[in-house]
Amino acid sequence: MRKVIRIGTRDSELALWQANTVKSNLEELGYRCELISVKATGDLLLDQPLYELGIIGIFTKTLDVALLKGEIDIAVHSMKDVPTSLPKGIIQAAVLKRGNPHDILVHKGLDFLNAEGIVATGSLRRKAQWLHRYPLHEITDLRGNVNTRLEKFRTHSWDAAIFAAAGLERISLLPEQYSTLEWMIPAPAQGAMMVVTTEDNDYCKEALAPLNDRETEICTTVEREFLKTLEGGCTAPIGALAVIEAENLYFKGILLSLDGEQKYEVKKEADLRNTKNTGKYFAEEIQKMGGIQLMSEIKAQLGK
Repeated sequence: MRKVIRIGTRDSELALWQANTVKSNLEELGYRCELISVKATGDLLLDQPLYELGIIGIFTKTLDVALLKGEIDIAVHSMKDVPTSLPKGIIQAAVLKRGNPHDILVHKGLDFLNAEGIVATGSLRRKAQWLHRYPLHEITDLRGNVNTRLEKFRTHSWDAAIFAAAGLERISLLPEQYSTLEWMIPAPAQGAMMVVTTEDNDYCKEALAPLNDRETEICTTVEREFLKTLEGGCTAPIGALAVIEAENLYFKGILLSLDGEQKYEVKKEADLRNTKNTGKYFAEEIQKMGGIQLMSEIKAQLGK
């Protein structure tokens, strides 16, 4: 009899949707699975902006510990939440086909865009890009899972709030009034789901291999290389998006100051036959523009 694969997940509606998607895929392949949900630190500490908590992998650390202790066999994450360096002993076993990578603006009308307004987000990346485009606006912090953030937006007098499109689409929470922010470069790996296991768990590695989407894996690898080269373990306003068309990979990457005033951006093309270190090379271009100095300033401002 095949053993049961214990799937670790956060207990939010979106996280459970993601875990159940992996569970269904594995069961279709003939594997037996069960879900084990845990509370992540990031779900418990809702009174501070994420960047002030100073914890890398705040949404993944609890599951990493459970994995290394043998309490679960695999863990399912929103890939954009996963640190670019995985803990020793844990490996990326599969990246599922990517959903919508874009950010969306949930709003109560768009008249405020050409005047003063209040926009809610807990993301430094979204905040900086918004302020670069709309410097007169005020940004207010917004924390919690997708459901909590939507409810906060409805009950406050804010003009708009920024969300990842994939999260709202996956649990059917897209409101009537929203706009896709095509101009905003998303977080590296936004819209993708990563499944991890321990490096010595051959059974789970074999089970998860058919779930891996090669195109998504290539794009998110480039994006996360870009992020890793720039950030050096520090949260910063960094966006990256890679897409594949025919035999080419098209990439957009950005680094901004916290207030959005400074912006360094690259738009590049690469041969799909050789993408090794591509994200690193793109990040090094940003560094040469002034990115190294800007990252030093960001770390100083965040107290890193």
